[in-house]
Amino acid sequence: MTDVPDPGTGAERDRAGVADLHSFAVELRRLNGEINRLVHGFAGEHGLHATDVLALAAILDAPEPLTPGRLREHLGLTSGAVTACLDRLERAGHIRRVRESPDRRVVHLHYVPDARSAARAHFRPLADVTASVRSGFSEDELSVVLRFLAAMNEQLSAVRSPGR
Repeated sequence: MTDVPDPGTGAERDRAGVADLHSFAVELRRLNGEINRLVHGFAGEHGLHATDVLALAAILDAPEPLTPGRLREHLGLTSGAVTACLDRLERAGHIRRVRESPDRRVVHLHYVPDARSAARAHFRPLADVTASVRSGFSEDELSVVLRFLAAMNEQLSAVRSPGR
């Protein structure tokens, strides 16, 4: 990492017009750290691993029911690791595995409604902060932020560690 003078925080950077790569990296790491803190708290309260919470988020956010294979690809885990994760989530009452297709070998993963309520309650502060911060931006600004985040996620999803 190169030494870059500290451009200040938040509004100071905005006023100075500093939007360099270092500033983005710092803010993205801070955001990731804060979200990880919430994820680890939820995992600890429910006897889960942080990866289990990532699996729950993937199941929740999927446009259609995920299969264990698609979850494995999404998380970049081995089949055995995904099976262990799903076993923990099922035992804890967060998901259920359902064979609902004509091909009874296909398993779909569903988030249990009561467990979804528990997750919503835990992550409510994140939703509240998001709503509060959003209120300070115009619709045009939010559109740009959302476009930036979507592009970051899209491109990062293609980046894999060596050997994966």
